[in-house]
Amino acid sequence: MTGSDLPAVFASLQPSTVWRHFAQLCAIPRASKAEAALRAELWAWAAARGLATTVDAVGNLLICKPASAGCAHAPGIVLQAHLDMVCQKNAETVHDFARDPIAPVLRDGWLLAEGTTLGADNGIGVALMLAVLEDAEIVHGPLEALFTVDEEAGMGGARGLAPDLLQGSLMLNLDTEEWGEFYLGCAGGLDVNVARAGLPAPLPAGWEGWRIELGGLRGGHSGVNIHEGRGNAIKLLVRVLRELEQEFPLRLASLSGGTARNALPREAVAILALPVGKLVALEACLGEIEAELRQELCGVDDGVCLSLVACDVVELLAPAEQTVWLASLHAAPNGVRRMSRALPGVVETSNNLGMIDVQPAGGSCNFMLRSLQDSGSLALAAEINSLFALSGTSTEQSDYYPGWTPNPASPLLALCQQVYRREFEAESSVQVIHAGLECGIIGAKYPGLDIVSFGPTIRGAHAPGEAVEVIAVERCWHLLRAILAGATCMPSLN
Repeated sequence: MTGSDLPAVFASLQPSTVWRHFAQLCAIPRASKAEAALRAELWAWAAARGLATTVDAVGNLLICKPASAGCAHAPGIVLQAHLDMVCQKNAETVHDFARDPIAPVLRDGWLLAEGTTLGADNGIGVALMLAVLEDAEIVHGPLEALFTVDEEAGMGGARGLAPDLLQGSLMLNLDTEEWGEFYLGCAGGLDVNVARAGLPAPLPAGWEGWRIELGGLRGGHSGVNIHEGRGNAIKLLVRVLRELEQEFPLRLASLSGGTARNALPREAVAILALPVGKLVALEACLGEIEAELRQELCGVDDGVCLSLVACDVVELLAPAEQTVWLASLHAAPNGVRRMSRALPGVVETSNNLGMIDVQPAGGSCNFMLRSLQDSGSLALAAEINSLFALSGTSTEQSDYYPGWTPNPASPLLALCQQVYRREFEAESSVQVIHAGLECGIIGAKYPGLDIVSFGPTIRGAHAPGEAVEVIAVERCWHLLRAILAGATCMPSLN
């Protein structure tokens, strides 16, 4: 993308090279497992510049850039970010993530997407890496730019990375979201997938269908925002249905909600049936429950709301199946299980009931678990397995990934802190993040690889309205260049 066809929203942003690349990313759909078009674009871009490129067996793209003149002796550095983005939109937003470009707006120093996710996670990291590869003036040792795929849907790219592809001894991951912080560790995790077959039941004579939607929640990242007490639309709607069961002879036709395993679900919908003539009482009951939820979520999710509309219903869940699903989901754990004692203020173990789809013929749901200790996520998974086993419901654990164990003695961290102090005349902080990063998986495949992660400030990742702070991107660019130059003076570990 050249300056002449750059969207107006990017025209005044600095550094222009970084934002030009990010504009290109906004124009190319890049959902998880659908990164092929973007990967082909980047491969052609690199080849046109004479940069060596490799696409591995799982679709990761590696672009190599020779060291600057006189810096071939420096330790090799791997820059790493993922190509895919979380695709979330508000129910009323018309957007096809498989076809439509992201349309950012600039507001009060933040670039954001209205009604959809922006893809700053991890598009800004990708754009920073492309700008480094393009810039002929940056001083650096041998560079490898690793663009992984499928990070948001299970870290498939990192999992499939061959243990002999990378040559560098240092790695800068550009996938964290708070400027001024260097990350040195992250949670590991796994998924628990629940599935159960059902047998449809007919709609009784004299009954009518209703559609209840719970919405208006903020959503967010299931690791970064899990401790903030934000509402989970699935759990809240199940609670609503259980309360309604106490007042009405309710029959459930379907329950659905959430669109990404690693996003806090913002909306959930239940289709149900009641005897004719219950509308006034149902509206009154829902009004009371909505007021109750708004009071509980005041200051956190003030927009929570319940809506009710008539709808057609043909089949229902069998009564026993309705009981199993609603009772199990109501009892299922969700949110923070334990805070870390070793790292005050950091979540140790949590889980997110992120997606559900229950129909008369059967249903499924997904729990994504995270923990700084593998034993913590495995123990929580066992609890969920046991809960559903009580009703004979099958569960399967999948997509396990290891955590990233902090190394406070990291030479790369010492360099990053020194450069930050010099360039910005301030102290940085060192953090461990509850969200999952690819660093743990990559580090396990490359023992001894010294890894640090940093990035610009991003708000609302994994939710519509995602925003990135413009000045933080400029600062990241400045810091990245300075770290690369500083690393040329480190002793080679190759």
